Amino acid sequence: MKPAPFQYAEPTTVEEALQILHERGDEAKVLAGGQSLIPLLNMRLAMPELLVDINRVEGLDAWKDSEELSLGALVRQREIEENQDLATRYPLLAEAIRYVGHPQIRNRGTVLGSLAHADPAAELPLVFTALEGRFELQSLGSSRTVSAEDFFLHIMTTALEPDELLVRARIPRREASTGSCFSEVARRHGDFAVVAVAVTVRVEEGVCRAAAIALGGVGPTPLRAAEAEEWLRDQDADARAFDQAGKTAARECAPASDIHGSAEYRREAASALVSRALRVAAGRALE
Repeated sequence: MKPAPFQYAEPTTVEEALQILHERGDEAKVLAGGQSLIPLLNMRLAMPELLVDINRVEGLDAWKDSEELSLGALVRQREIEENQDLATRYPLLAEAIRYVGHPQIRNRGTVLGSLAHADPAAELPLVFTALEGRFELQSLGSSRTVSAEDFFLHIMTTALEPDELLVRARIPRREASTGSCFSEVARRHGDFAVVAVAVTVRVEEGVCRAAAIALGGVGPTPLRAAEAEEWLRDQDADARAFDQAGKTAARECAPASDIHGSAEYRREAASALVSRALRVAAGRALE
């Protein structure tokens, strides 16, 4: 299929893009990498009157790493994947990004584009949820910062208003003695996950002092398994604790059944993946 007819705008500054969205936001879609939007256009699942191409907007392809990683709206997934320094400082992001589609997709796809698309089975929204990411949203004359918890509202639905642009996303550096792991079950490599998990765990003297457990594919948004995280705190970092945390996380899920897997299968997979990922993360915390 081909997309429905649309108008096309190509701003060169953030201010120009925001002016367009201020005037036409309800009728517009923003194009960055296009790896999610173009298929929707071709299948006519999205039929905007105006396409706002931000690829020529200066400064949005920049990223900065100091006490946190700050990514602009046009930072490509491949750029993060290939940067070994970032892989050392943000290992969960580096591990997860290799699961996103295929190299051709990651060459064009943007990190923030995946976040704005907000597919509940996508890898990057899950990582930013686990790492308590923060998103900078700009509109004409104002800006606001939204946490990952408040940004993802429902299936492919976010807190972005029609006149706002997601210009930057941030995640903190990992703490000392903290390991992480990303894992997923998918029909084929490159497909969206049936179930995915992203975990971090801080281990001190053989004890879990803090953990983050996020699950994807088990609800309309990425899920933080708060009960499992709380239960794991101050437990010995051993197989018994990790297995129990996996079972607890699975009980927090409310997955739906579809052609890729039943709700029961997704809960069982979530339990197993969380347990295994915590084992790996705890081992990495000691490296």
